[in-house]
Amino acid sequence: MRRSSLLFLYLIFFHGFSPLVESSYLDYADALSKSILFFEGQRSGFLPQDQRIGWRGNSGLSDGWMYNTDLTGGYYDAGDNVKFGFPMAFTTTMLAWSVIEFGDLMPPNELRNALVAIRWATDYLLKTVSQPDRIFVQVGDPNIDHSCWERPEDMDTARSVYAVDAPNPASDVAGETAAALAASSMAFRSVDPGYADTLLRNAVQVFQFADNFRGAYSDNAHIRDGACPFYCDFSGYQDELLWGAAWLRRASQDNSYLSYLENNGKTLGADDNINEFGWDNKHAGLNVLVSKEVLDGNMYTLESYKASADSFMCTLIPDSSSSHIEYTPGGLIYKPGGSNLQHATTISFILLVYAKYLDRTSQTVNCGNEFVSPALLRMQAKKQVDYILGENPMGLSYMVGYSNYFPQRIHHRGSSLPSVKDHPEFIACKDGSIYFNSTNPNPNVLVGAIVGGPGEDDVYGDDRADFRKSEPTTYINAPFVGALAYFAANPNPS
Repeated sequence: MRRSSLLFLYLIFFHGFSPLVESSYLDYADALSKSILFFEGQRSGFLPQDQRIGWRGNSGLSDGWMYNTDLTGGYYDAGDNVKFGFPMAFTTTMLAWSVIEFGDLMPPNELRNALVAIRWATDYLLKTVSQPDRIFVQVGDPNIDHSCWERPEDMDTARSVYAVDAPNPASDVAGETAAALAASSMAFRSVDPGYADTLLRNAVQVFQFADNFRGAYSDNAHIRDGACPFYCDFSGYQDELLWGAAWLRRASQDNSYLSYLENNGKTLGADDNINEFGWDNKHAGLNVLVSKEVLDGNMYTLESYKASADSFMCTLIPDSSSSHIEYTPGGLIYKPGGSNLQHATTISFILLVYAKYLDRTSQTVNCGNEFVSPALLRMQAKKQVDYILGENPMGLSYMVGYSNYFPQRIHHRGSSLPSVKDHPEFIACKDGSIYFNSTNPNPNVLVGAIVGGPGEDDVYGDDRADFRKSEPTTYINAPFVGALAYFAANPNPS
């Protein structure tokens, strides 16, 4: 029996999916709306009157009490109830970059929703840097939290606060927070200039903290036990220093940050690990971002960043002589380690951004055996976006609530447990296990959530326990917002 036939039977009998449905029409505008809506399901803190995901309630209202400070708000990173500052800041940067590059293509109501999603994060990030020479990097003990299957509204686990005080280092989290605040200042500049000024001013200060006390936050013994192995800094802190400086340069046009990028590129490893981009490694995104200075402003002192960006783009083109990115048989970018769709969404986004920068100056990418046009970069991005939305061997949308066929049993506490609206009685730490182990679909649909995705064989089993495949994260969604904004306005790019 052919592999596709086996998939068909497996999905029909065990998961109720109807696979192998070729989508003749993908509604990018609907997907855009839902990709932004997802963030409301991840909110921590006191929820506003206009909260649209109605099965969620207030949570984490005492966060920060250990330090006698207000650390309410922000986002839970994934399917648990912990607020990790490192991926939250990256999520914020990517949401802001999405608005900066493609916000003008969004319908006005969705641009507003995207700005609301950014502000929910930036209001929290401002709290984390509100005290001199200190940055709060995390709220919640993940080891205790992960031993429970509990709604955020019921949390009775320790809400441990993790702070780094100078001269101890947190260059990675502080550098990413500087990037997030600087990028967000650009997103808000035209609609709320006062708030934009506040964001930029704080970005400058937290970058100074990052640069003055160099080192990884997870090298601090009291942080390591909470951050690792979940969001350890595995790739080093140097990329966040360059990334933070690049965003401060773009937001402020201050030449001191231009000098920083010129003078520190080599010493901080700008040419290292250039084929990665995600919450831990910023190199590919950094190189694309800085390339704008070269392309638009003829800033040839930064040419090495553009050369690295070009090199990365060539690795993504299957026919290129330097292609080395792995793809599944169905055409999805694949990297081992879990939550694979984070790679597909971040790479899709920077393909589109780089294509935009190249287009403005009528340039192509020299990949040795061929010259790659902006149109080809956009087509590579479109293949990834379309795969995620259902153009894949399973005929399955990996965005929850999009199309008729999507994951039903995502690894997410709030989604899988009865909502506080339907079941107001307290559900204790271990009492949620029956819901975790249930084979029933999740009772609460987390609309817009993009799960970790299929394996290297394009197979997805819809198993709540298989968190590497079935858990959504904020940093999978954030860059997808920008990609969807582009394709909603340009469904057939050239």
